Amino acid sequence: MRIEHIAIWTLDLERMKSFYLNFFELKSNEKYYNPKKKFSSYFLAFESGARIELMHKPEISKFIENSDSKLGLTHFAISVGSKEKVDSLTGLVRKRVFNIIGEPLTTGDGYYESVISDPEGNLIGITE
Repeated sequence: MRIEHIAIWTLDLERMKSFYLNFFELKSNEKYYNPKKKFSSYFLAFESGARIELMHKPEISKFIENSDSKLGLTHFAISVGSKEKVDSLTGLVRKRVFNIIGEPLTTGDGYYESVISDPEGNLIGITE
């Protein structure tokens, strides 16, 4: 078994697509659009086959704004292959003025990682 994809609702589909493509060596499919549901999405694929689905529909902002708590996915992690790559990617994210939530370090459970935030606040662990 393996995780096939993680889906993320987004307010700005194109900005989020750009963020993930710029930092994580992903490839995107063509935008999917369902006019009846006013739903659009992209699948962004890693070389391994795992994917991130970015999804948008106009009324999603009402759902997010009316929520008084956030349950569910806390973060997801992307392995980049080495400590050096964790450090360099974290530096690139900082240089491009995105949020660094946690600087690179070895965690208590043995991961060397940093934690960043995508443009809409989703937390991403960058691990070796």
